[in-house]
Amino acid sequence: MKMSDIVAQYIIDMLNECDDCAEIQRNELAGLLGCVPSQINYVISSRFTPEQGYIVESRRGGGGYIKITRITTDRRVAIMHVVNSIGNRSSAAAASAILSNMMAQNMIDPTEKMLMQAALSDTAYKDVPQELRDALRASLMKNMLATLVILQH
Repeated sequence: MKMSDIVAQYIIDMLNECDDCAEIQRNELAGLLGCVPSQINYVISSRFTPEQGYIVESRRGGGGYIKITRITTDRRVAIMHVVNSIGNRSSAAAASAILSNMMAQNMIDPTEKMLMQAALSDTAYKDVPQELRDALRASLMKNMLATLVILQH
């Protein structure tokens, strides 16, 4: 398991134990997990973003801390937040990462993830000119996710 996965899992465990809110001291956590403090920063900035359902606050200085709060909203609101965060273009890797995060947060189930991932893969676009693929993928992803919201009504 990679160090970034270990750090992320430790923070998720803290969130699960403390009602979706965790305060950490970066240097303390780095010492506990045997990594450098910048690794903690990297994990927080890449895996605990608003698009992934988290609010991160930090206070610098001697008593500084990082506070991570898991946003709990209903599934439809969370999915629409993701739809609104998808830009005009999306690579297959970015689409896959978004779907994995959505599944991890129980916004979509494994079957929905697999179906959407198949529809958004580079294989599905082999006959589409390269310069159009990412725009088409983003548009289709937004439409599929918006349809999930409609189906839940």
